[in-house]
Amino acid sequence: MDVEILSRIQFAFTVAFHYIYPPLSIGIGLILVIFEGLYIKTGNKDYEILARFWTKIFALTFGIGVATGIVMEFEFGTNWATYSKYVGDIFGSALAAEGIFAFALESGFLGVLLFGWNRVKPWVHLVATCGVFFGSMFSAVWIVIANSWQQTPSGYHIVGEGMNARAEITDFWAMVFNPSSMERLSHVWLGAFLSGAFLVLSVHAYYLIKGRYTDISRKAFRIALIVATVFSLGQLFTGHKSADGVAKNQPPKLAALEGHFEKSAPADMYLFGWVDKESQKVTGIKVPGGLSYLLHQNFEEPVTGLNAFPENERPSQVNAVFQFYHLMVAIGMSLIALSLLGVFFWWRGTLFNQKWLLVVFVFATLLPQIANQAGWFAAEMGRQPWVVYGLLRTSDALSASVTANQVWFSLIMFFLVYLLLFALFIYLLNKKIKHGPYDESDIESHPMQQDIAQIFN
Repeated sequence: MDVEILSRIQFAFTVAFHYIYPPLSIGIGLILVIFEGLYIKTGNKDYEILARFWTKIFALTFGIGVATGIVMEFEFGTNWATYSKYVGDIFGSALAAEGIFAFALESGFLGVLLFGWNRVKPWVHLVATCGVFFGSMFSAVWIVIANSWQQTPSGYHIVGEGMNARAEITDFWAMVFNPSSMERLSHVWLGAFLSGAFLVLSVHAYYLIKGRYTDISRKAFRIALIVATVFSLGQLFTGHKSADGVAKNQPPKLAALEGHFEKSAPADMYLFGWVDKESQKVTGIKVPGGLSYLLHQNFEEPVTGLNAFPENERPSQVNAVFQFYHLMVAIGMSLIALSLLGVFFWWRGTLFNQKWLLVVFVFATLLPQIANQAGWFAAEMGRQPWVVYGLLRTSDALSASVTANQVWFSLIMFFLVYLLLFALFIYLLNKKIKHGPYDESDIESHPMQQDIAQIFN
């Protein structure tokens, strides 16, 4: 494999691994705010115990996320020097804003969140929890803005020519509110909330199946189920809005998402299928004219297809883009169905009697993670062959001095280190889950002695 393919694989691997953790941090942060808010409002000790327990898991995801995120910034210089020079003014301002407005807020309150229990008043601790939560959300803001600028550049001009060309900001707010940033940000935020909610659902469903910490787990499960239901339904609206933006700003990507080749014809919407790029056909189950209807509320309205663009200006891996996109959509619909099913049994008063459903929730924590990854892969592969859409090709963004052997070596090393980090994460997460939500100091003060005693079983 050549340097371009290897560098793309390396960056995709490091980004995909890193992206496991920030959504969890954001999602768990929201749950922590809810738990602590309920504790202050009701005085119920269970909510404080839940907040303490999930703070430990938040700290674990936050730490791994920071460690894995640093690597990508070095890759910009080692593998993508031309890209870094081209977008440095744009990307640098967004990353600086993240450090000033987001990471400083998040890390500034993190110490109080982790070590402030019994040292500050409950409302002060809640303020710190909110600070960490909003800081994690602001981090996502600036990262998504920087990435969205690559998808839909605005508020810039080009200085220099040829290899010396670079983009400079002419309007900071036009760069921030570029045509795709806000709709993509809302989609990312909701995906993160679902990641956190379904992890909480998974852990407490496991406790309920095992008959451990049942009283406190029922409280946590209900809260997480409400969060999951609200935001899984919300993804329908943010996803549709994002698709409308892609249709307007990146029509070749939209065509690839549904395997639509004809230059101008009504476009079908596939539930699933397989794209044959050579024959320009898709085999699968479809809604005839479905994409046309979603975009224009008319089954017969033409949609611009891949053949309307030169071959070197459209995604080469059409089937991969198609599959990742449809995987994301399928999981999104599954999360809606699962959440509503949980609400239905809750309404009937039999939610915690459905052991089969609790088993499904235990494993469902993987679904938001897979959907997040699939969505990012579809977005990034669908942008190709551009690293900055319409301005800088991926093949022109590489470092001139990096060899394939060097990328191979670093890729292998990253794989081994990340494998070790992932094993450590799973080990520590499993250890905290097995320990349970109660500390020794909680045992004597909590009325549910029989439930708490199972810590020692």
